[in-house]
Amino acid sequence: MKILITAAEVVPFAKTGGLADVAGALPLALQALGHDVRVAMPKYGRVSNERFGLTNLLDSFPVPLDGQSGPAAVKQGFIGTDIPVYMLANEHYFDREGIYGYEDDGERFIFFCRAALEALKRLDWQPDIIHCHDWHTGVIPNWLKTVYKSDPFFAQTASMFTIHNLQYQGIFGKRVLEIAGLEDYGFIVHPTEPALSNVIDLMARGIIFADVITTVSERYAQEILTAEYGENLDVILRDHQERLFGVLNGIDVELMNPATDKYIAANYDIDSLDRRVENKLALQREANLPVGADIPLLGVISRLADQKGFDILEPAVDHILDMNVQFILLGTGDPHYHQMFTKIAQAYPQKAAIFLTFNAPLAQKIYAGCDLFVMPSRFEPCGLGQMIAMRYGSVPVVRATGGLADTVHNFDARSGEGNGFTFTRYDRWALFAAVVRALETYRHQEVWRKLQISGMSTDFSWHKSAQRYVELYQKAVEFKRGAALGSS
Repeated sequence: MKILITAAEVVPFAKTGGLADVAGALPLALQALGHDVRVAMPKYGRVSNERFGLTNLLDSFPVPLDGQSGPAAVKQGFIGTDIPVYMLANEHYFDREGIYGYEDDGERFIFFCRAALEALKRLDWQPDIIHCHDWHTGVIPNWLKTVYKSDPFFAQTASMFTIHNLQYQGIFGKRVLEIAGLEDYGFIVHPTEPALSNVIDLMARGIIFADVITTVSERYAQEILTAEYGENLDVILRDHQERLFGVLNGIDVELMNPATDKYIAANYDIDSLDRRVENKLALQREANLPVGADIPLLGVISRLADQKGFDILEPAVDHILDMNVQFILLGTGDPHYHQMFTKIAQAYPQKAAIFLTFNAPLAQKIYAGCDLFVMPSRFEPCGLGQMIAMRYGSVPVVRATGGLADTVHNFDARSGEGNGFTFTRYDRWALFAAVVRALETYRHQEVWRKLQISGMSTDFSWHKSAQRYVELYQKAVEFKRGAALGSS
C-alpha cells in the first residue's frame, strides 16, 4: 500500500510527547512489512537543515487558504535510510522556536494540512490511505469528503484518524471554518453540548469524516465511548463506533534495549539479570541516595499533571516513604507539583531524589535501575513508560486504565501469573495498597525474578501493531469504496 503519515511532530525532528514517537516509529515498521510509506510534517524553525541533511524538494507553490493563497515549499528529510519525510515550509507559520501554544495554531495546522495535500499532487504520488494523527490533522478527512470529494487525484484515497489523547481537541472559533474553506458545508451540531455547536472542534471533524478511527489501545477505545472518558465527544464516538478500533502503540525495541543501552552502567538481558543491580547502585550514587542493593527503589518518569495520577500520589507519598523504600522522580509540568516534590526532597533527603527536568540519559538509568515503576494515571490512552520499564526489568505498579490495563496484568500470588501490580479505584489508598503488595512480593526474590522475566519477555515491538494498522488501512479503503459506490 501507499501510506502517508501526517503528524504535527515526528521523531527525530521535533518532539513534545508520545505522538512524535509513534509518527517516527510506525513508518519503519510499516516499511518492514513491504509498504511504501511517507511522512508529512511542518518544517519548524527548530528543525535544522544541516543537522538532518534536508534538501529542497519543491519550490514555492500556492496553497489555498481563506479564499486566497499562501506560499509553501517542501524540504525533504528521511526516517531511517529511505523513508521520505515531506516538511511543509512557510516562514510566517512555522519559522518559530516552538511547536504549539500560539494564538493562530488553528490557522497554522490547517495551512500545513492543505499544503500537504497540494504537495502530493505536485509530486504525483497518490496514497491509498492518509493516516492522520490527532486534532492537528483532523481537517484532512473532512476535506476528502467535501472540498476534495470531486478531485480525481484523491478519488481512491481513504483516511484514518488516530486519537492519541481525546482531552486535546483543537477547538477554535467559526473563523477557522472560513480559513479552511468549509463555511459552505456549515457547522456540525453537537448532540449534547450546545456550546460546542458554536465552535470548530477539529478532533470531532476527524472522528466524523474519517473512514476508520483508531486510538492507541483497545481499552481506551472502549473507555472513550463513556461519559467519564469521552470528553464531551462520547455521543459522537458512539455514533461512529463501528469504525472505531484500538491499536496498542509499540516501543522502539532497538533503542530501548538494556543489552545495548549506552547510557546505563551495566548492560544486561533476560539471561544476565544478575548484572542489573549494578545499574541500581549507580543510580543511587548519582541521585545522592544511600547505596544498598536491598532497598526497594521506586521510579517515576512523567509529565507532572493530575491526569498522570499525581493528585492521588500526593496524599500517598508520605505513607509510602514511611516504609523502607527510596523514591526517584524525573519530570516537569504543573508548578504545584514542582513545589510539592521539592518539599518532599527536603523532607526525605535520604529517601527521595527529585529531578524537575527532562533528561533522556537519566530516564534510561531510572528504567534500568529502579525496582518498581509507578504510573497511577487517572486515564492513560496508551502509555509507553510501563512498556519500557518492563523491557528493562522494572516491575510496574499502575492503575488499570487504558493502555496500562492492556499491558500490565496484576500478579496473582497463587498462580504466579502476571507481570505487575494494578489497582482500579482512583484514590490514594488503592494506590498505597498496590505499592504495599509489590513491596511484599519484592521480599521474595525468586518470585520477583519471575515477574521481571515475564515483563522482559513480552513483545512490545511495533511489528504486531503495524500488522494491525495494515488490516485497518485495508478496511478504510473498503469503506471508502463502499461509500463511493453507494453515492454513485
